[in-house]
Amino acid sequence: MKLNAQSFWIAFIVSLGGFLFGFDAGIISGVMEYAGPEFNLNDAQSGWVVSSPSFVAMFAMLISGRWSDIVGRKKILLLVGLFYALSAFLSAYATSYEMLYLARMLGGFAFGAALVLAPTYIAEISTAENRGKLVSVQQLNIVLGFFAAFLSNYYLNDAFKSGYSFLTENNIWRWMLGIEMMPAFLYFILLFFVPKSPRWLFGQGRNEEGKAVLERLHGAEIAKKEGQAIMASIQADKNKEKVQIGELFKPALRFILLVGLTIGILQQVTGINAIYFYATSIFKQTGIGTDAAFSSGVLLSGTSVIFTLVAMYLIDRMGRRPLLLIGIGGIALSLLLCAYSFKQATYQLTTDDITQLEGVDKSALSAIADKIYANDVDFKNDMKAALGNQTYKKQEGAIIEAAVSMNATLVLLGILGFVACFAFSLGPVMWVMLSEMYPNKYRGLAIGFIGFINSFSSWVIQQIFPWELSTLGNALTFFIFGFIALAGFFIFLKILPETKGKSLEQIERELVRN
Repeated sequence: MKLNAQSFWIAFIVSLGGFLFGFDAGIISGVMEYAGPEFNLNDAQSGWVVSSPSFVAMFAMLISGRWSDIVGRKKILLLVGLFYALSAFLSAYATSYEMLYLARMLGGFAFGAALVLAPTYIAEISTAENRGKLVSVQQLNIVLGFFAAFLSNYYLNDAFKSGYSFLTENNIWRWMLGIEMMPAFLYFILLFFVPKSPRWLFGQGRNEEGKAVLERLHGAEIAKKEGQAIMASIQADKNKEKVQIGELFKPALRFILLVGLTIGILQQVTGINAIYFYATSIFKQTGIGTDAAFSSGVLLSGTSVIFTLVAMYLIDRMGRRPLLLIGIGGIALSLLLCAYSFKQATYQLTTDDITQLEGVDKSALSAIADKIYANDVDFKNDMKAALGNQTYKKQEGAIIEAAVSMNATLVLLGILGFVACFAFSLGPVMWVMLSEMYPNKYRGLAIGFIGFINSFSSWVIQQIFPWELSTLGNALTFFIFGFIALAGFFIFLKILPETKGKSLEQIERELVRN
């Protein structure tokens, strides 16, 4: 069936919530380069500013679906748009560490609700033939949001370095955060022009309104068939017994629960959100300087967009299992390449290097002039002891650029390889497999449970990543992520099923162990 232009437009509007998720997640990478030193944040505080939205999003994902069943998808989505805009405004005007993370937690509610409700709403206004295409717009919008955020950060940082008078070291991060108000406000306004979910209207007994929405979207003939299917589905749901979470652990479902949890946890513990949320900081560790770190973030997010499109093309051609195995293998090799590159790095500030540094007390560094460091942890600790944490954080890019000797190109290739492999494998394939592996009776509960574990894993990684870099160092941190990915490859090789080209009933017969 030809894709209905109006349905596509409505799906695009609703999935702008995914764009805003990606934008907010990407923008914080540049923000922390300036806000962290301004508020003199330690590793735990930096981690909490970055990860607090994900912490709130976990719980928003659990309650937003049920809440939308009561008051409607559209009303909650409108609230999501309002919360996005309000979070951006309050974050930009934050006067303290506490105000900054609280404002971002408000956005966290919007994240969680949007990631659950947007695909739900899109599925409910789509026909069966076009549902996959329309729901996939959400994933594409997320990576486009990342790309727009890194591009925005790059241009603002470039304008600041070029001497534009309205930008200062104290307000550039506020502009980075405040820009999100524009797409958030646009999202809020456009949501007024989308209809209420027809399935929700039928569920509330407002059948005539539901039929009118379906006719507006698909025409009278298709609307009649869709309406009958929706009413039959609602009646079937009424006759179902409520499924309790404990039933997911019964022997018949144990294998597919193990597979789902393995994919859900590995998607996050290989470090994807550490790379996205701290991209500018990571690139700065290679000594390429703060400005080049911002431009590398644009390259990273652009790579993600390209390989997400590759995944959308290949997933029904190549299959789920090959994509995941190739992807997780590539992730492991890419991360281990980063670890190797950081392990080879040495650090030395010569007397001439110290003389050329700006914004630091040069006499404080005289005791460590010409000293050679074999690892970044010892070097950074001595820098912080000599200059103080706040001064070091402000000048970290320039100091590392002057001191480090390493092959930065290998790290860039490793990180781009990681992002590319993730974008065509663990990123999109996880959600496809979760929607296919579970019997209809348990599907919603299983996806919700694994989604919560997935979000919790993401929050933990975001929270501890600054501590890992400071305490364990760059090389060991990336080695841990790479080792986890390598272990994941062998686990996938053993347990991962293939669901491509099989009906849901066939998958259930093969995977549910009676």
